[in-house]
Amino acid sequence: MILPKKYIVPVVVFAVVALFFGCESNFKEVQKINFSEFVPASDADTVNIKYTDSGRITGVLISSKMLDYSNLDFPFTEFPKGIDVTLYDKKQKRTFIKSNYAVSYKSTSIIDLQGKVRITSEEGQVLETEQLYFDQKNEWFYTERKFKLTDAKGVSYGQGIDFSKDFKVINSQRISGEIESNE
Repeated sequence: MILPKKYIVPVVVFAVVALFFGCESNFKEVQKINFSEFVPASDADTVNIKYTDSGRITGVLISSKMLDYSNLDFPFTEFPKGIDVTLYDKKQKRTFIKSNYAVSYKSTSIIDLQGKVRITSEEGQVLETEQLYFDQKNEWFYTERKFKLTDAKGVSYGQGIDFSKDFKVINSQRISGEIESNE
């Protein structure tokens, strides 16, 4: 049976449309197979975590929200509403840390602090910046962002700084401000 020319175009269009819609649902199923949900393994409100070493408290972390993504290939813990941390050295001197947001990466032991980061030592030294990293293994802070450092010698501003947890060693870059000097 041969179709007249006026019917060939509608039949071909109908076949293409049927083929297109027939494959669409199949394509969506294939997409679902490769889709992995990005959901936390656990979700906690109002956390108060105490870190210890040989029975001695080394840190206290307080946050109103914690999302644990330990179920991923690169596990991390997110604190979307910020953190308030107190670190203790071996002589129980404290360092206080606050930020509006934080992410702790388990495999690298790096904590990324963001948004109005403020670190205060018991001696009154204060560092303020918008983003700061903390290397937990080496107990070392660093950033390439602009910062403000206030201590007994004065106030200094700069871009790029790294320092020890207790502020005993400070390396700053591109610094300006008025600082007292013993020289």
